[in-house]
Parts: sequence; C-alpha cells; structure tokens
Amino acid sequence: MSVVPRISHGILSLNIETKEDLYKAYMPFVENGGLFIPTTRTYQLGEEVFVLLNLMDEPDKIPVTGKVVWVTPKAAQGGKKPGIGIQMSTEDTSLVQKIETHLAGALNSGRRTHTL
Repeated sequence: MSVVPRISHGILSLNIETKEDLYKAYMPFVENGGLFIPTTRTYQLGEEVFVLLNLMDEPDKIPVTGKVVWVTPKAAQGGKKPGIGIQMSTEDTSLVQKIETHLAGALNSGRRTHTL
C-alpha cells in the first residue's frame, strides 16, 4: 500500500463584498454547495483545503473546509480567472443556506460566473 503525501498550501482567504461577487463565486451545481476561490497556486482535484471566508456583512470570518472539485488554470480560455472550486463539507450546510438566502432569485439567472 502506498501513501500519498498530503500537500499543504496553507489557509486560503476569500473576501466576498457584494451579492454580485457571491453570485460569481458560488457553485450551486456542486453537491453540498461549492465556492470558487481565485488563486494562482497549483492544486490537484480531490485535495483538501481550508478557507477563511469573509462574507459581506458577517462580523467574523467563516472557516470553510472543502475538497477541490474544479480547477481553472492560469491563461485559461475566455479570460477566465485562475482558481479552484471547492466542494464544501457537509458540516457547512448552514453556510450554504445563508449563501442561497443572499442569492434568492438570482441562482437561475443565467449570468456568467467564474466557473460557467
């Protein structure tokens, strides 16, 4: 049995100041909800990450754990911002509810996001 070393990139930070920023970062098509985090660091699919989320008017940063399920590389076509999409853990259900409440009515608008 081989052991795969766990790569640690430290803690990521995501600052979402407006509903438009939240709309572009949120990934509703990911089970348990997902967030796109702009970064130029290299991550592998399945890698675990830890994020401190500053969500609009929330007084404290929200700790989020997740797994990388999306990678947009540097110099991606269409001018897409480089970064990763993470699937939030099942412990983050209250955060997903909070995000979807902020985005009520906008989730199916068809506007462009960082991922689609």
